[in-house]
Amino acid sequence: MKLKWVFQRLSSKLPSWASSRISPFRNQFHQNPFAETSSTFVLNHVDPSFLLSVCGRDGHLYLGSSLHASIIKSFELSNHENGVVIMNSLISMYERCGKLPDAVKVFDEMPTRDTVSWNALIGGFMRNGEFYAGFSYFKAMCLVGDCKFDKATLTTILSACDGSEMCCIIEMMHGLTFLSGYEQEITVGNALISSYFKCGCVGFGRQLFYEMEERNVITWTAVISGLAQNGHHEHSLELFREMMSCGSVEPNSLTYLSLLTACSGLEALEEGCQIHGLILKLGIQSDLCIGSALMDMYSKCGSIGDAWKIFESAEELDMVSLTVILAGFTQNGCEEEAIQIFLKMLKMGIEIDANVVSAVLGVFGADTSLRLGQQVHSFIVKKNFSCNPFVSNGLINMYSKCGALDESVKVFDRMQNRNSVTWNSMIAAFARHGDGSKALHLYENMKLEGAKPTDITFLSLLHACSHVGLVNKGMEFLESMTKDHRMNPRSEHYACVVDMLGRAGLLSEARTFIEKLPEQPGLLVWQALLGACSLYGDSEMGKYAAEHLFSETPYSSVPYVLLANIYSSEGNWKERARTIRKMKETGMAKETGISWIEIDKKVHSFTVGDKRHPQADIIYGVLMDLFVLMVDEGYVPDKNFILFYLDPDDKKEPIDNDNGPINDPNLFLSLVCFPCSLLLLPPGQPGHLPKNRMH
Repeated sequence: MKLKWVFQRLSSKLPSWASSRISPFRNQFHQNPFAETSSTFVLNHVDPSFLLSVCGRDGHLYLGSSLHASIIKSFELSNHENGVVIMNSLISMYERCGKLPDAVKVFDEMPTRDTVSWNALIGGFMRNGEFYAGFSYFKAMCLVGDCKFDKATLTTILSACDGSEMCCIIEMMHGLTFLSGYEQEITVGNALISSYFKCGCVGFGRQLFYEMEERNVITWTAVISGLAQNGHHEHSLELFREMMSCGSVEPNSLTYLSLLTACSGLEALEEGCQIHGLILKLGIQSDLCIGSALMDMYSKCGSIGDAWKIFESAEELDMVSLTVILAGFTQNGCEEEAIQIFLKMLKMGIEIDANVVSAVLGVFGADTSLRLGQQVHSFIVKKNFSCNPFVSNGLINMYSKCGALDESVKVFDRMQNRNSVTWNSMIAAFARHGDGSKALHLYENMKLEGAKPTDITFLSLLHACSHVGLVNKGMEFLESMTKDHRMNPRSEHYACVVDMLGRAGLLSEARTFIEKLPEQPGLLVWQALLGACSLYGDSEMGKYAAEHLFSETPYSSVPYVLLANIYSSEGNWKERARTIRKMKETGMAKETGISWIEIDKKVHSFTVGDKRHPQADIIYGVLMDLFVLMVDEGYVPDKNFILFYLDPDDKKEPIDNDNGPINDPNLFLSLVCFPCSLLLLPPGQPGHLPKNRMH
């Protein structure tokens, strides 16, 4: 018998506690439904509804549809008072299994419907990403008038509202909430608050929160989370303090997750540690989401050691945890450690997903092995991750940062689905390599394909204009950003404009631009101006920029070094010496420059005066020969690019003579950095020196 087979199948699929629910239902159907007494049989709606809900929850479509067929064959649902309940369960089962057409068919065949029927179908469309189809059924429900919507209807629709374009719908639902008398329902209020924040309507969300007479932990968490997700990190932490001072509501794990997000955004290590203490007190630190959020918070606060401790002590790890720790190492300049973790994951046979690969690709930079990047690319092809836009965007960045711009172009051209990040990555790649014309041309293609530019797009465009000297074009981009796209420029955009004007020699215009800024100029802006003054040797403007930079970064060597370079270019050795002396008195030192080259899968790095390389004696011997040959050819060192030089007695005074500060080969060798890398190139490659020059 068909029904008996269905129950046997269900019993084998369901857990023991669920299977026990089948027994009474099975016994009822073991009676002959076609016997004369069957007309007086009342259909038990509880058990079939339960079984259908289990089928929908676990995705047992075949079993659910078999049960549907058996029920229809055995009973005329329209003649039973409990038929509506079972048909509602059928709608829910089909939509949870992704079969919306079947759910609609059941709904259309119902002779009578209740509010649950409408809610089941509306919720099905919402959960399957078909918002407007579900909303059209809600409007039909209001027009038909046979059933009134309830708070479940409102919360279902509100939970699906996500994105600024949904603001008008949320406001309409808010109005219906008042008209239907649900304004004091806490579940509806919580849904309204969450939807307002998801759509960026922070003001409405906060206002509704303070107007609510009753609040629970979900209410507080919705606002704390909403503020953090919309960049109002400080207000999020303040609201948590207010919540704790009330004493009537205890935070839950979702509250702490939102607080850790706020601490990450503020880079507030002290507050983050306090939240960590509360989490340890509650004993929820083993939660995977909490652990990942803690690692993210410590990483973004620059405390990568604490992030690593949490990672090592975790009882269980998932892909999110691995991605977070890899991104943390990347953000804190620990690229080598991130790569080693990734390689260990591969050796241990851990299943790698696209998110982990995307995080690893972010590690690669100019000093990272290109060949290793190519191996990661091979792994991506093998795992079929190339279709993932995040992975492809990471490949574009990886190749461009490693100097292989042609490979970035190949990845970009092969991509079928490009988003704004894809275009931004490729525009930034051309700008990074100084090809401004191609960057601007790519932006025109981006507009033709309908991709919307972001603030990162304009940052790359301004960067490109700066390098090719297109001042007017750059100013047009800045104006278009604010007027056409309604974006507020950040400090990075203003610094790019100052750099663009400075590179073009328009220092006065750069100063005027800074003075007219709508916000207080930041570190990057003054650093850009001082860098331009260093390029053109304008000490007066340089002092003006340096004074502001000193106030912004009192413990940085950058303004001292740039100002000293300006005095050096003017031949003003006394002012240069005074600047360097002041820098040393404050206990600061100039950051060391590094050059590198990759040979046979190994990256060789060099710093100024570096003699730690195993081939240092040979390298310096060749450089000594080079120096002699250069002098014989009439080489005169350019003193404009030399900061200062201490004499043998370590007196902090520059050496001033007609030929500039360099007059001996030992000093020349101590300042050489990049040529060392050329000596390591294999014979036959461009830039390699002949063997007879090595002795």
